[in-house]
Amino acid sequence: MTESNLQSRLAAEVRGDILFDRFSRGRYATDASIYQITPIGAVVPDTMDDAIRAIAIAREAGVTVLPRGGGTSQCGQTVNSSLVVDCSKKLNSILALDVAGRHARVEPGIVLDDLNRQLKKHGLWFPVDVSTASRATIGGMTANNSCGGRSLRYGTMRNNVIAVEAALADGNRRWFREVSRDEALRNDADTLTRDLLTLGAREADEVEARYPKVQRRVGGYNLDALVPNGSANNMAHILVGSEGTLAFTTAVDLKLWPLLGPKVFGICHFGAFHEAMDAAQHLVKLKPIAVELVDRTMIGLARDIAMFRPTIERVVKGDPDALLVVEFAEETEAENLQKLKDLEALMGDLGFGWDRSGARFGGVITVIEPAWQAAVTEMRSSGLNIMMSMKEAGKPVSFVEDCAVPLADLAAYTAGLTEIFRAHGTEGTWYAHASVGCLHVRPVLNMKLDVDAKRMRSMAEQAFELVRKYKGSHSGEHGDGIVRSEFHEQMFGERLVRAFEEVKDRFDPDGLYNPGKITRAPRMDDRTLFRYPPDYSGLEIKPALDWSDYPGASQGFLGAIEMCNNNGTCRKLDGGAMCPSYRVTRDEQHVTRGRANTLRLAMTGQLGPQALLAPEMEETLSLCVSCKACKRECPTGVDMARMKIEVKAQRFDAYGAKLHERLVAHLPRYAGLGAKLPWLLNLRDKVPGLAWASEKLAQFSARRSLPQWRSDVFQPSVAAEGPESGPEVVLFADTFNRAFERENLDAAVAVLKAGGYRIHHAVPADGTKRNLCCGRTYLATGMIDRARAEAERLVEALAPFAARGVPVIGLEPSCLLTLRDEIPALLKSDEARTVAGQAVMFEEFIAAEAKAGRLSLPLKPVETTALLHGHCHQKAFGAMGAVEGTLRLIPGLKVETVESSCCGMAGAFGYHADTIDTSLAMAELSLLPKVRAASVETIVVADGTSCRHQIHDGAGREALHVARVLAMSLEGKAGM
Repeated sequence: MTESNLQSRLAAEVRGDILFDRFSRGRYATDASIYQITPIGAVVPDTMDDAIRAIAIAREAGVTVLPRGGGTSQCGQTVNSSLVVDCSKKLNSILALDVAGRHARVEPGIVLDDLNRQLKKHGLWFPVDVSTASRATIGGMTANNSCGGRSLRYGTMRNNVIAVEAALADGNRRWFREVSRDEALRNDADTLTRDLLTLGAREADEVEARYPKVQRRVGGYNLDALVPNGSANNMAHILVGSEGTLAFTTAVDLKLWPLLGPKVFGICHFGAFHEAMDAAQHLVKLKPIAVELVDRTMIGLARDIAMFRPTIERVVKGDPDALLVVEFAEETEAENLQKLKDLEALMGDLGFGWDRSGARFGGVITVIEPAWQAAVTEMRSSGLNIMMSMKEAGKPVSFVEDCAVPLADLAAYTAGLTEIFRAHGTEGTWYAHASVGCLHVRPVLNMKLDVDAKRMRSMAEQAFELVRKYKGSHSGEHGDGIVRSEFHEQMFGERLVRAFEEVKDRFDPDGLYNPGKITRAPRMDDRTLFRYPPDYSGLEIKPALDWSDYPGASQGFLGAIEMCNNNGTCRKLDGGAMCPSYRVTRDEQHVTRGRANTLRLAMTGQLGPQALLAPEMEETLSLCVSCKACKRECPTGVDMARMKIEVKAQRFDAYGAKLHERLVAHLPRYAGLGAKLPWLLNLRDKVPGLAWASEKLAQFSARRSLPQWRSDVFQPSVAAEGPESGPEVVLFADTFNRAFERENLDAAVAVLKAGGYRIHHAVPADGTKRNLCCGRTYLATGMIDRARAEAERLVEALAPFAARGVPVIGLEPSCLLTLRDEIPALLKSDEARTVAGQAVMFEEFIAAEAKAGRLSLPLKPVETTALLHGHCHQKAFGAMGAVEGTLRLIPGLKVETVESSCCGMAGAFGYHADTIDTSLAMAELSLLPKVRAASVETIVVADGTSCRHQIHDGAGREALHVARVLAMSLEGKAGM
C-alpha cells in the first residue's frame, strides 16, 4: 500500500486528525532527545476504537506503529519512521475511580497533573511525580517506567501500576494483571502468559546474577517480573518500561495514595560537590521523602532566569558548590519541624557549618512556607530546561544522564564520571535524585560536529563501564530508546539480550510496534538519526531584530529557534500563561514547541524551498497571540512572539499586507482622523449590515464590537504639569488610551500629581502634531520599516529624559513593554537601550516608589474586592506583583488575582473572523467564568485595553485600569 493509499484509508475509516503533510510529520519527528526521525504520518484519534482501527490499517499496510503521549522522551523512544498514534489530545479520560479502594482506571493520554487535579478533591493523588508532570501522560510514564522525585517513598511506575489493558500486534485486546503462577502455567488458553512465565523460570538465575540491585533500574524488559517469586506474578509489569515495543496500551489501572500532608524543606549547602555526594547516604537515614541535588552551574543558570531569580535569592546563602534539597512529609507539623532540627544537627555532626570555609562550608536553610516550597520545586523540576538555557553552540546532551549507583558509591561514581568528562575536554552539570543514587548529568557538546558525536560515544562507553564497576544501572529513569538500547549486551550479557528479543518476538513477531528500541537497536551515534545530521545547515535571511546573543545562521536567528529542546513545558494545561492556543486546541501545531520545530525545519531547508512563506507556515503561526508567556515560562527562553515578527516581516516583503492587516497596522496613523469623525467611524456597530460588510471586506468579525472613537481624546494643553519642584516623570500616552479611553490617562495624571510628581508629556521632537507611537501594530503585521520609523521617533522624544534618569511611564502593557523589549532589538542603539532602562509600567512605578518610602498619596478606603486579570505582557515581564502591590495600597481593598492565561483578545487577534472562536475559547478557560461569578460590587481590574474589551464583550462588565482604581480611592469613591 502506498503512503497516499494509507492516508486515504485512514481518512475514510478513522475519526480524528490524519496528518501526512510535510509540516505535520516534521512536528512529530523529534522528542526531547538528540534524534530526529520523520514518521510516515500521524493519527490523532477521536476514540480508542479509532486508535485500534488505525493500528489495524497500518498492520495491513505493512507500516510500523509508534504510540506517543507527550513526546518528551529524552532517549529517542518516541521517534521512528512509523505511523504515530498520538493519544494525548482525546484519549485522556478517567474511566473509573474507586476512592475507597484507592484505584483508578485511566486512558493512556491523560496527563499526570490533570489526573492529580481531578483526584485532589477526593484527597488522593498518583505520586510518581516526574518533573514533566504538566505534560507527561500516564501511557508514556508506563511505557518508560517513570520514577519521579519521591520514589524513595512511593517507588516507580512499576510499583504503582496494578494492571494494563493493551492491544496486541494481532489486534486482540486483553488485560495484563496479577495471575496465579501455577494456574497460568497450566492454562492452555493463554499461551502468551504461559510462555512468558516459562521464560522467566528459565532465566531466573541469570536475572538474579545480572540485574542491578538498585531501585532505579529501567533498562531492558522487566524479566524479573516473570521469574518465580512467590505464588503470583503481575503480568502488567512486563509492559511497564517496554517503550511501546510490545503492545499498544489502551487503559491503565493505577494505585492511588492519600495526599501529602504538611511538608518542609531543608536546603543543605555544601562547599564542595564531592561532600554533597558523600553526605547523601547519611541524609537518607532521616527518612525524607526526597533528596534532590542542585549544583553550582544550575544555581548560576537559574539566577539568570527571571522567574527563578527570586527563588535563588530566598533559599541560597553564600556561594555553595552544591545544594541538597531534603524534603520531609510527616503526619504533623511538629514532626516535620523536629526533622529539620535533626537535619541541622546531622549537618553539624558531618562537619559542616556556616562559619567554616572551603569544602566544610555549609548548613541548612529551612523552607516552611508552601509558596516558597512550590517555587523551589518548580525550579528543581525545571532542571533540564535550565541546563538547556545555555545560548552557546554547545548544549548539555543526554546520554549518560540518569545512571544509578548504590548510595555508598555515589561520591566515587560522580568523581569518576567527572574525570571522564574532563578527559574529553568538557564538563557536566549535575542535578536530581541524590536520595536514590540517580543523578542527571549532561556533558556539554555541540551535536552538529562529528568530533563531538565521537566524544559522546567514547564517554558513554567509559561511563557505562564505570556503572558496571559499581554494580549500578546504565538506565535509571529515562529509559533506553536509541541512546542506550545498543549497550544492553554489555550491561546484561548476551543471554539476557537474547531473552529480550524472545519477549519482543513473542509479543510482536512481525515487529509492528516501535522497532529498534530495547532490542535490535541502531548505533546511538548514527548521525543520520540526529536532529542535526551531517548535512544540517541554516538558510541566511536578513532578520529584522537583533539575535546576536545566539550562534548560528541568519545572524543568530536559527540559534534562537534551536533553543527549543522539545521538553514540552509549553504543553502544560494549567498554571502560568503558556501556551494559550495549545490549551484551547491541544494540537502540536499550535504549541510553542510545534512552532519552534516548524521554524527550525523551515530555516534549514527540510520543508522545501520558501517554507517560511508557505501557507502551512502561516497556519502554524496563526493562533500564536504573541503573549510572550514562552519568553518567561520556557526556561530556555524561546520567544515565539519575536520569532513570529521575523516570519511576518518575510511575508510582508514577499506579498505585502491584506486589508485587515493594513487597517490594524495604520491605526495610530489615522487615529487623528477618527477623533475628527467619530460619528462616522462608529456607524459600523450601529447600522444594521455594516458589521456584516466589515467582516466580508476586511475580516473584522461581525460578532465583535469595535473600539468606539471619540472627539475628546487625550491631548494635554501643557508640556508639563504638577509641582515644579517635584520628582520628574515623563508620561508616554499610547494610541489606544489616548484615542479610546482617555479616562485612564486622566486618572494616571491625577494620581501622579497627587503624589507630588512633575509630569512631562512626551511629544515629538520634530515638532510635528502627529502623536507618538511605539510601532507595535506595525511589528504585529511585519511592516518593519514603518515600525522602525515609529520607534526612532518615540526614542528621539524620550531619550533626553531617559538620559538624565527620568522614569518613562506608560499605561498600556503591550506598548510600554515594546520599549523594553522589541525596540532595543529593532534599533540596536544606545539611546534605545537607555530609554528601555527607564521604561516602567504605571503600576511598577507606583509600587517601587511605595517600597522605597517615597510615595505619599492620600488614599481613602475602598471597601470591596478587586478582581484582577493580568495582561500577558505584565506576566511575561514579571509585573504582576507590582499591580497587586499597587492595588493593596488602597485601604480596605481586597485583591483577588484571576489565575488565567491570555484573555484571548491579543490586540487584533480577537477581532479577526478567522480567530474569534479561538479568542473566545481562550477567555472561557478561566477569565470570563470568574468575571461572571463576581458580585456587582467587585471592581474588575485589567490594565490591557484588549483585556478590557474582551471582558466587556464576553461578560458584560466594565473593567478598569489600575490608575482609575487609585483615582477612585483619592476621590473617596467606594465603587463604580
